[in-house]
Amino acid sequence: MGRVVIPDWKDQEWDSKNAELYAGIFHFRFWRFGEWVDVVIDDRLPTANGQLIYCHSNDSNEFWSALVEKAYAKMCGCYEALDGGNTADALVDFTGGISEPLDLLEGKLREDEEARLQLFERALKVHSRGGLISCSIRANSQADMEARLACGLVKGHAYAVTDVRKVRLGTGLLAFFKSEKLNMIRMRNPWGQKEWNGAWSDSSEEWQKVSKGERERLGVTVQDDGEFWMDFDDFCKYFTDLILCRLINTSYLSIHKTWEEEVMRGAWSRHDDPLRNRSGGCINHKASFIQNPQYVFDVKKPEDEVLICLQQEDKKSQSRDGRGENMTIGFDLQRVELNRIYRMHSIQKSMGASVYINSRSVFMRKDLKEGRYVVLPTTFDPGHQGDFLLRIFTDVPSACK
Repeated sequence: MGRVVIPDWKDQEWDSKNAELYAGIFHFRFWRFGEWVDVVIDDRLPTANGQLIYCHSNDSNEFWSALVEKAYAKMCGCYEALDGGNTADALVDFTGGISEPLDLLEGKLREDEEARLQLFERALKVHSRGGLISCSIRANSQADMEARLACGLVKGHAYAVTDVRKVRLGTGLLAFFKSEKLNMIRMRNPWGQKEWNGAWSDSSEEWQKVSKGERERLGVTVQDDGEFWMDFDDFCKYFTDLILCRLINTSYLSIHKTWEEEVMRGAWSRHDDPLRNRSGGCINHKASFIQNPQYVFDVKKPEDEVLICLQQEDKKSQSRDGRGENMTIGFDLQRVELNRIYRMHSIQKSMGASVYINSRSVFMRKDLKEGRYVVLPTTFDPGHQGDFLLRIFTDVPSACK
């Protein structure tokens, strides 16, 4: 990720032996609406009393994080636009991947052991393939922001997940033959302090159940450095939001799973003629819903995991103060006949729909049976106009059109 966001990073490093080469400018790239955007900034950073105001490193001679933040603020419109920003969108901007926001309060995750196991396996897969994961505890009010719970966790902070692992329990030779493993997750507080103090915290007695070699392999420390381990059941008990950002790998040379990516650019456009109108609103508006843009794709395996992401141009970054309003968008997925080659003129069998939200992007992950499907990207209400980007990922080519 760093090499993409900070291109030619070695050439941009300060070199005291060649100080005359320093130009006072820095070059960054961020992914926006289907392409990498170049951003160039100068080296002036906002300070107060000689200290950086916003993002900074523990090392006072290290400035890359503050420079990246300045470049990102420039692309978003201003520093203020970053305040309370969307973590899922930011992960996409820095990686070009696909973010899946998950509400851990939905369903009965805390009571359903099987659901927790499935979620852990998904998180483990994303992490093992180089993806990024973030989590947080939702603050219900401004006064609730940054409130520290008795367990040491802080509300409103976007914790970075730094490891997901099945930890072998037991000590000595028996540990190698025991099959008992514990699903665990390691996190870091971005502020570098204030850690979890419950089971499996740095100095807790639970670590005596794990061999010294396993503890060293996991990097367990007793320092208040903001990084700590938790049992995944405890994680689901306390955290309310999880974001899985998959770094989409489409290379056939990789040892990890490759994806077939289809990228479709389109627009919602309003027209008085129903046959030419392409802004019909969500399925609640049955008379006009079918007038929306339609994209057909095939699932050619008996069953395939399909990732669908719909994005709109970010109105916030197009305004100087970063306060533009995005449209409420989403999409519907319908199954159609295998021989269908023309647009649908009536509603077919719905296979699901994304959430509708006024964010820059919406995502859906779905396991689909072999067959032909149509995606209808829509705004929530009819009549809205704007460009969109639709990304569909399947295991084998889907012939999307």
